[in-house]
Amino acid sequence: MINIQSVSHSIQGQTILSDISLSLPKGKLSALIGPNGAGKSTLLSLIARLHALQHGVITVDGLDVSKTPSRTLARKLAILSQSNTLASRLTVRDLVSFGRFPHHNGRPGAEDKNKVDEAIAALGLGEIAHRFLDEISGGQRQKAFVAMAYAQDTDYLLLDEPLNNLDMKSARALMQTLHELSEQSGKTIVVVLHEINYAALYADWIVGLRDGKLIANGPTHDILTSETIETIFDFEAEIHQIGDQKLVMHYR
Repeated sequence: MINIQSVSHSIQGQTILSDISLSLPKGKLSALIGPNGAGKSTLLSLIARLHALQHGVITVDGLDVSKTPSRTLARKLAILSQSNTLASRLTVRDLVSFGRFPHHNGRPGAEDKNKVDEAIAALGLGEIAHRFLDEISGGQRQKAFVAMAYAQDTDYLLLDEPLNNLDMKSARALMQTLHELSEQSGKTIVVVLHEINYAALYADWIVGLRDGKLIANGPTHDILTSETIETIFDFEAEIHQIGDQKLVMHYR
């Protein structure tokens, strides 16, 4: 479980997060939602210790992320940030293989190869695994980066806007894959999303942020109300029940 207690963060005097306290359930797919500037990516980065924690405490399965050795933390959680740039003459398999470094420290073995193969298969990259990154589409590269994080084989997978550069079919397939991975493997997946209905359809848990403040935190079905969505995004939205799913109508 990820526990966040009294976390605040500022950059050059500007408050990005203000007194955030919440818990994210283990073995579930959680979505961080909210408008631009809400603090979603910053919160994810603090959990992964990409930024130094200024105020408050964050623990992952009881490990204090500000005090845990980097090598130990890297075996507990993996993160895919928004800015991912690597040499274009790497193949997809080369890129995915980087996810195994915390385990083999430069000396990969059979288990590492198996995990790379598993990640490539899980993200549907088998047919292009041999191709260079500058020979594939932006969406395919994005899936390759997700596969790299998945290959790290951690209990926790943190993904910052993984649907960037993906068309609707690819985005839908990726969200289905993430949901299945969480259900079948028990991995805890935390994902920053901009499209509310991907969270509605695939997330078990939703965290809603606005202006650095926590607006909502709970099971997806409970969060998807017109009042809560309006408070988070500052626009009116209708909630429609279709079967056992709720959808947010915000296009009109």
